[in-house]
Amino acid sequence: MELRGMNERVKNLRQQSVTTEPRIYMERADLITDAYMKYDGTVSIPEMRALAFKHFMENYALCINGGELIVGEKGDGPQKSPTFPELCCHTIKDMQVMNDRELISFKVNEEDIKLQEEKIIPYWKDRSIRSRIINAMTDEWRGCYEAGLFTEFMEQRGPGHTVGSTAIYENGFKDYKEKIKKHIEALDFSNDPEALSKHEQLKAMDIACDAIIILGERYAALAREMAAKEADPVRKEELLQIAKNCDVVPANKPETYWQAIQMYWFVHLGVTTELNPWDAFSPGRLDQHLYPFYKKEVAEGNLDDEKALELLQCLWVKFNNQPAPPKVGITLKESSTYTDFANINTGGITADGQDGVNEVSYLILDCMDEMKLLQPSSNVQISRKTPQHFLKRACEISRKGWGQPAFYNTEAIIQELLNAGKTIEDARLGGTSGCVETGAFGNEAYILTGYFNLPKILEITLHNGYDPVGKKQLGLKLGYAEDFKSYEELFEAYRKQIEHFVDIKMKGSNVIETIYAKYMPAPFLSIITNDCISKGKDYNAGGARYNTNYLQGVGIGTLTDSLTAIKYNVYDQKRFTMKELMEALKENFEGQDLIAHLVRNKTPKYGNDDDYADGIMQQVFNAYKGIVNGRPNMKGGEYRINMLPTTCHVYFGEVMLASPNGRLAHKPLSEGISPEKGADTLGPSAVIRSASKMDHLNTGGTLLNQKFTPSVVKGEEGLDNMASLVRTYFNMDGHHIQFNVIDRETLIKAQKNPDQYKDLIVRVAGYSDHFRNLSKVLQDEIIGRTEQSFEG
Repeated sequence: MELRGMNERVKNLRQQSVTTEPRIYMERADLITDAYMKYDGTVSIPEMRALAFKHFMENYALCINGGELIVGEKGDGPQKSPTFPELCCHTIKDMQVMNDRELISFKVNEEDIKLQEEKIIPYWKDRSIRSRIINAMTDEWRGCYEAGLFTEFMEQRGPGHTVGSTAIYENGFKDYKEKIKKHIEALDFSNDPEALSKHEQLKAMDIACDAIIILGERYAALAREMAAKEADPVRKEELLQIAKNCDVVPANKPETYWQAIQMYWFVHLGVTTELNPWDAFSPGRLDQHLYPFYKKEVAEGNLDDEKALELLQCLWVKFNNQPAPPKVGITLKESSTYTDFANINTGGITADGQDGVNEVSYLILDCMDEMKLLQPSSNVQISRKTPQHFLKRACEISRKGWGQPAFYNTEAIIQELLNAGKTIEDARLGGTSGCVETGAFGNEAYILTGYFNLPKILEITLHNGYDPVGKKQLGLKLGYAEDFKSYEELFEAYRKQIEHFVDIKMKGSNVIETIYAKYMPAPFLSIITNDCISKGKDYNAGGARYNTNYLQGVGIGTLTDSLTAIKYNVYDQKRFTMKELMEALKENFEGQDLIAHLVRNKTPKYGNDDDYADGIMQQVFNAYKGIVNGRPNMKGGEYRINMLPTTCHVYFGEVMLASPNGRLAHKPLSEGISPEKGADTLGPSAVIRSASKMDHLNTGGTLLNQKFTPSVVKGEEGLDNMASLVRTYFNMDGHHIQFNVIDRETLIKAQKNPDQYKDLIVRVAGYSDHFRNLSKVLQDEIIGRTEQSFEG
């Protein structure tokens, strides 16, 4: 399909989006604090949350940007990042750091600091969720958290990471109000001990419906007001149509393609201003949601592809206008990016199991290709029924070298969901959001609880439970490295240490989950999540049909090669002793050239289809999966694992000494399930054969990065090779694969001369980012990834 090109409207909106400097936006904090001061203690907590949400929607300053067709910002302009003091009350130092830091900064003015100092901090300092969490944690948990053994997603952001129900395209919020009313009337106060709690939750949801309806009414009024002053007759008509759209949605169900997009966007704003859900909120299967509206209007002659694409491009700008909420400390280190991880799924299959690719699917591919924006993250679901033309079009975009789209295996996603207890109907409607995480869209709260540092646990195991970096006893005393007489003995000690730290992590996560259920309900998100209304339960308290928690394993490539180095060299080949290896690690391999050479260059490595190394990867993976999967959470669901890092592999490496595989102290770990940098020497086919030996289908998602130079994937043959690699990996049940198509020399030049490469975008982990916005350590890690070739 030939690209149509951005028109002047879209070019201007895109330019505004990418050149506007991100700023802290304090109006939300101010208005939410006012509402809490007014209502706290006089109404139930769910109602107070809803009333605060309504107060914000009634009063915050609205914005319609010049020329835009989809309206709605979180603040009074693009790139404004509201704060959420009820979750994380920033100190004045936090705000100064956010303003001054070189990367991922948010500008803060003196008025902002004055408001924070005089009003926000005095009210929220001891009331915020972050404060409650830290005070509720044990010394044991704090020690592990501070040592970098694991992170905690909910420490500065709310649970989220979800996709709403398709019912928003079939119902307006007036319809939701009617549904809520019927469930309130049906409450049984005679026999149901939870009737009062359900009543409070349902009342809160009803208030939240009013709040989003008010937002639509306010935008309709603003558009008419602007139209009355508009001299350009074309823009005047557009503003009047925007007003008419906002008369319909969100109060009523959308009737047109334009209104369906606007409906989604109002819902997105509602979810992400009620709380700051980790990994934002995603539209799910956008092509399938929009297709009925598109098909009807095209048939009636009211819509053509040019207009349909323009409206998608305007939506893309809206996503890119919303930087991720500001983060500080460890939470910044685990996800250092402006990207808020809204992830759009395209393709896959339909609810009845047929090929899901349609005309809107191709329009979305054209949109992402032309816009080349960091947000939204865009992926394609590739099923066995997906047309080859669609896959090759996606590969064609990917090889342009800016990191999108990522590729996901529809059959794997469905099987993962079935293995986790979903129905086939719900599984077919599911997909991925955030980075690579799988969920039953509209029916599930699938919440990420944090990252888990698998290689660090090996380091602690080798030191008898002692952390040699933080100088603390954190693990079990099971023996020093030299005490283990066999690899099996060592591995069993490592497995026990994983279990020990998982126990600590999950006890903390369960307390945190209880805190959120009690103090931080999300009535608006609950409305659009199936079963919350019928149960009379909040999203954060088990209201969704399915309630899954995930713990993300990080560094399996580093860990596998480290255990392989020990088993192969110390126990099997007896090339050196464990004592000699530990001395080399202590010295960061300085003066230990022989050991360094043996572990780096003469030892089997994961990523080369070598059963020796890959077998250890399977052993580690199965141990971790067995310890985590199936544990109960506080919402009636279970914990499961997935394997992804965001930027946490850099932070986790910082808190470690050298590793037995030859990795130097404080250097990044391997990312996702990718091999260690430079370890995969036999080409991409060997990588996917190694990676496919992992049991992807019993995870909630795995992340595999591959890097090619542009010359390797050029021409029709290069395109065919990329498409074949994706198909082959997916036929082996791989979950996800994504590509950086760029040469090392370009990256090195961009590192030295960032101003000359301002538009250079690379794939980091489950997201893309401007190369200039990455730390030097992360830049070096990406530069160091193996450049693959299809030859040989």
